[in-house]
Amino acid sequence: MPILSLIFGAIVGLSLGLTGGGGAIFAVPLLVYGMSIDPRQAVGISLAAVGMTALVGFVGRWKAAQVEVATGLMFAVAGMIGAPIGSWLSNRIPESVLLTLFALLMLVVADRMWRKVGSSSADVTFTPDDSDGPTCRRDAAGDLRLTSPCALLLGVVGVLTGVLSGLFGVGGGFVIVPALVLFSGMAIHRAVGTSLLVITLVSASGVASHLWAGRDIPIETTLYFIVGGVLGMFIGIWASRYLAGPALQMVFAVAIFVILRTTNYF
Repeated sequence: MPILSLIFGAIVGLSLGLTGGGGAIFAVPLLVYGMSIDPRQAVGISLAAVGMTALVGFVGRWKAAQVEVATGLMFAVAGMIGAPIGSWLSNRIPESVLLTLFALLMLVVADRMWRKVGSSSADVTFTPDDSDGPTCRRDAAGDLRLTSPCALLLGVVGVLTGVLSGLFGVGGGFVIVPALVLFSGMAIHRAVGTSLLVITLVSASGVASHLWAGRDIPIETTLYFIVGGVLGMFIGIWASRYLAGPALQMVFAVAIFVILRTTNYF
């Protein structure tokens, strides 16, 4: 079991380091199907391990100036509001339904990211002259113009991310990264770094909600997962330096399809 925890943790960390998300997409099914852990217990392990691993990755990305801290904090605060709601809902949904909803969500996100690769560049930015552009726009220097409609949009997406965190035990990166790219025009590499900041804070909120609900988190399994996750994180960050934005998005989408296939969700 310790060896499996290390290996599975490394897979989670690799995903986080490479794409800024997808950690819990791997963690939950690997824990449930690979280690026969109860789905709700897997949620707690996933939140704790993904959050700690993301923290390590965030520090590295922040030092490399690949994090928009203000945007990330906005997402995180909204996400921490939504996490307790998701945790409350998870107690009222049957496990089989919970896993099915999780799989459907994964498919939707993978499809959106794949279509984005084919339609436009991942590094596109938006200027104030884009009168028909998205709600969130960027100036000529690439900085986000945080208008009231933009703040509202990002806040709503942040709350939904938090709900998903509490409901499925995910850090939300597989939602945050596409949201930052699609809604705010953020470059994929910066979205990855910003996502790690949000995942750290939202996961902390999710762990607190999980424990508050009276559910325990196995310490030994979680620690092995974290150790493996940190190792995988460094490998993922190193590998991401050699991949262009569209390539990263393709990796993100393909990874989701692979995990769905190998864990026999459907």
